[in-house]
Amino acid sequence: MHDMTMRMRSRRFLLTAATITAVLSLAAVTPALAGTGATHTTTTRAAAASGAQGDPRGAGRRVADFYGAYIDAVWDSEDPAAGAAAKALRSFYLSAGAQKKVAVFEAREHADGILFAQNVPVKWKVTNTGSGAGHATNRVTLTWSDGPDAQVTNIDVQSDLQTLKITDLKQAG
Repeated sequence: MHDMTMRMRSRRFLLTAATITAVLSLAAVTPALAGTGATHTTTTRAAAASGAQGDPRGAGRRVADFYGAYIDAVWDSEDPAAGAAAKALRSFYLSAGAQKKVAVFEAREHADGILFAQNVPVKWKVTNTGSGAGHATNRVTLTWSDGPDAQVTNIDVQSDLQTLKITDLKQAG
C-alpha cells in the first residue's frame, strides 16, 4: 500500500511539473506569437510601444501572419521543430496549387520557394496592393540586412478571398 501511495505521489508530482512547464512555456511564447517579442532590446521596446493586433478574416493579415511565422521557423534552423513548423505553415496557409508551384521552383532553383532565396531575411513587411475578382494581392517586402544599403526584394502574393489561402507567389520588381 505504501508503494502504491508513493507511485501516485510521483505521478502527481510529474503531472504538476509538466503543467507548470507548459504554462511557463506558453507565457514565454505568447508575446512572440502576438508580435510583441523580439530578439533585440530596441526592437522589443519598439514592438511594445506600437503593439500588435490581428484579424483572421483579412487576407492581408493572413499573409503577414504566414510570412512572420515562416521566417521565424526558417531563421531558427537549429531548432529541431523548425523544419516541421515551416512545412506545417506551408500546408495551412498555401493552396494545393501554390504548394505545387513552390515545389517546382525549389526543385529547379535549389532555393526556398516562399522567400525566393537561399538565405533568410532579417525583416519583412506586407502591404495590400489591391483586390478584385475574388482575390487580394499583397506585396511582401523582404530586407536582407541592416543598414542604409540593405538589399530589398519584393514578392507579390495573391490570396483567395473566400478561403484566405495563398494561391500564387511571384517575384516582383
